[in-house]
Amino acid sequence: MNSTNETSVRQVLNERSGFQVWWRLLRPHTLTASFVPVFVGTMLALIDEGIHIFLFLAMLLASMLIQSATNMFNEYYDYVRGLDNEESVGIGGTIVRDGISPKTVLNLALTFFGISILLGAYICMESSWWIAAVGLACMLFGYLYTGGPIPIAYTPLGELFSGFLMGTVIIGISYFIQTMTITSSVIWISVPVAIFIGGIMMANNIRDLDGDKENGRKTLAILLGRKNAIRFLAIMFVLAYGLTAGFIIAGMLPVLSILTFLSVVKAIEVIRKFQGKTQPIEMLPAMIATGKTNTIYGFLLGISLLISNFI
Repeated sequence: MNSTNETSVRQVLNERSGFQVWWRLLRPHTLTASFVPVFVGTMLALIDEGIHIFLFLAMLLASMLIQSATNMFNEYYDYVRGLDNEESVGIGGTIVRDGISPKTVLNLALTFFGISILLGAYICMESSWWIAAVGLACMLFGYLYTGGPIPIAYTPLGELFSGFLMGTVIIGISYFIQTMTITSSVIWISVPVAIFIGGIMMANNIRDLDGDKENGRKTLAILLGRKNAIRFLAIMFVLAYGLTAGFIIAGMLPVLSILTFLSVVKAIEVIRKFQGKTQPIEMLPAMIATGKTNTIYGFLLGISLLISNFI
């Protein structure tokens, strides 16, 4: 790619040098997928039994580190497989545009995993060593998501795995380490969060559909086609909000959780910004809006649980 095009991509993405290079590598707009489940799971525990603040902070940091490491593995393996180039949208761009050594990115990801293991050891000592098995499984899937012979992200199962592991499992762990138990209500309440997290992956795959298809990926978006994939994303949103309404009516969530419906405006914006778009850079605003939908929904859900504990 010539330097003029690269400059154009940098300008559109507002990429800067210095600290911004390393910040982009973390893909901060995706980190809500790790923050929200820990926050929601902990607030559910607060209502039932109270919380241990240091366990919450350790779980939050470990979850965000694993998410960041997963993003780095994605950056590394997509580069190694020749899937990323200077024009690629939705990546940190630290390797293909900033010239950071691929080995440096891989080593940093492994370092984040190492710190997560230390935090996990603390969490296990304060709760149960069964958490170690679940945590290691999550880390393994984080690696296999883009690493290994058949990366999960290249298959139609990417949304399912990301939603289940980052949504249901993380909420379950966050609740369990505080209460030493798990309930069916917690699992059910985790489902809308899991759907929104899976929606982030679906939005990502809609944006990258053409490039992924050329490179032999078989994502759900490719199998459905762009128009049907956008419709499917809309159905995911409707299902998540429908379940939330049902949980409020059934008394599984407090009435105050109706606040989560303020995020509907952002969800509608996602679908509108995807419609009629075919170029990845045109669909970037829709991708960002998807992450914000998850953030707003999850934050308001957690806040509604927190406030309900005191009224």
